[in-house]
Parts: sequence; C-alpha cells; structure tokens
Amino acid sequence: MKKTVSLIIPSYNEEKNIRPFFDLCKNTLTDNFSYEYIFINDGSKDNTLFEIKNLVENFPEEKIIGINFSRNFGKESAILAGLHQASGDYISLIDADLQQHPRYVSQMLDLLEANENLDMVAAYQKERKEGKVLSFFKKTFYSLINKISETEFKDNASDFRTFRSQVKDSILDLDEYNRFSKGLFSWVGYNTEFIEYIVDERINGKSSWSFTSLTKYALEGFVGYSILPLRIASFLGAITSFIAGIYMIYVIINKLLGNVYVSGYTTIVSLILLFAGLILLSLGIIGEYIAKIYLEVKDRPHYIIKDIIKK
Repeated sequence: MKKTVSLIIPSYNEEKNIRPFFDLCKNTLTDNFSYEYIFINDGSKDNTLFEIKNLVENFPEEKIIGINFSRNFGKESAILAGLHQASGDYISLIDADLQQHPRYVSQMLDLLEANENLDMVAAYQKERKEGKVLSFFKKTFYSLINKISETEFKDNASDFRTFRSQVKDSILDLDEYNRFSKGLFSWVGYNTEFIEYIVDERINGKSSWSFTSLTKYALEGFVGYSILPLRIASFLGAITSFIAGIYMIYVIINKLLGNVYVSGYTTIVSLILLFAGLILLSLGIIGEYIAKIYLEVKDRPHYIIKDIIKK
C-alpha cells in the first residue's frame, strides 16, 4: 500500500496559480505515493476560493480539500490549519505561487524513504533572487537571532519542507498563539537535512510579503525565541543608573565646594534626552513582550474556518 503525502498549500490571492500549481504537481510528483492536497484560502480577495472549488469538482478521483477562512489570518495560521487537517504519512509545506517547484518535494521524499533515521528535509536558498538591501537585512536577521537565541536557525531556510507525521504531532503540541514556524521546527528538533533549492520566477500575481511584513515577522522571531532584549533593557537601566549616580555625586560635591554656576543647560538637556530615550527604548522592548503575553492569555482561536470544501 502506498504511503500518503499531505501537501499543505497556503493560498492568498492566488487565483491564477491554483490550477497551474495543481497541474504541475500532477506532472511532477512521483507515482510512488498517493497525495492529499490541502489548499487553505486565507481570506483571499480574488477568486482563489472559486478555483479551489473547481479543483474539488473537476478531480473527484483526487483527494483535494479546501479550507476557507472567514478572513485573512496569515500564513502561520494557514499552515496550522493544514497541519490539523493533514492525515498523511509525510507532510509537505509548499506555496501555491509556483516559486517552489514540486520536484523538490520528490527529492525530499526520496531522502526520507532512504534514511529511516531522518525526520525532516527542509529547503534553503543559497543565493536569493532579491535586492541587495533585503538580502542584507535577512542575513543580518539570521546572524543576530543565532547569537541571541538558544534555538539554532539555518541561514535562508524557508517553510518549504517535508517531514514525518511524528514531527507534525510535535508541532501541533505547541499551541502558542504567536507562531513563528521556522522557530517551531527548529525548537522541536528531530534529525533534519537541508537541501538547496532555486526559487522560480513568479509568473502570476505579486508577493504578499512586503518589507514591513517581513520586519514584523522577524520581530516575531526575536521576541518569541530570545529573552536577551529584556536583559539588554535591564543592562541599559543598570548602566544609566550607575552613570546618573556618579553624576549626582559630582553635582553634590560641586555644590558643597561652591562651584555650581548657572551654566550647564546643555549638559542637563543632553542628559535628560539621553535618559528619556533609554527609558522609552526599554519600555518599548518590555511592551513587545507584554503584548505577546496579552495575546496569549486571551486564548483566541488561531483561525476561524468558514467552510471546508471536499468530496
């Protein structure tokens, strides 16, 4: 009996890519497995849902499931919904935009089949097809987070990966609201092999990842996998308090010696601005962590499913 592979496919405004993606999978994926296609319509504003429904109607012989969110909850929630629905022996995360070619899924499956001690295969980009500024910030992100976090992150690793159902179960055990998939997969461990892949050019549509959204995603990683920023805030507070104490002693001594003059306006203003800036910085760092705690304790669902489309 063939093993089943669950393909989890987050989809946001991908109406022109749904059918080409499915056709590419049909023409590329090896026949050694049976496949379960799980499309998650993440509150798309175009006809993505209509295209998913067409696949379900036109290919009754295939196991195709469409999960329709009530609104846009983000890729992390779409991945989580797919994991909850997946029933395969292997699970693959792959985007619907045709930039991640299904041939790499076959390579991942071959590696997993050849080595029973291997639990997960993840893809990474050795050379990114993007601007130098964005590449610099991404490289800086991985460099910094690996220095401040106890969880190791592979440079340029993506969510594009294939893993055994046991890994899926471990990920689902982590029910935190603020999710950062790269961190979750690193945190659970397991034997992982990384393969290089080349991103294909996007033919239809445009990426939903802007510089702002990538910055927010990176901040999620920093706050979610390191408490060093809090320690930095404490360190800055200790240093500034020490400096303020030294300066206070200096002012008192000058007062006792009768050396205090009206001059000193620039010094006082500079110190006020410096300390105020450090205080606000520290409060901002603490505020980020408090905001995450606030969202966690509200215990809202990660997503709301409006309906599920399947045969």
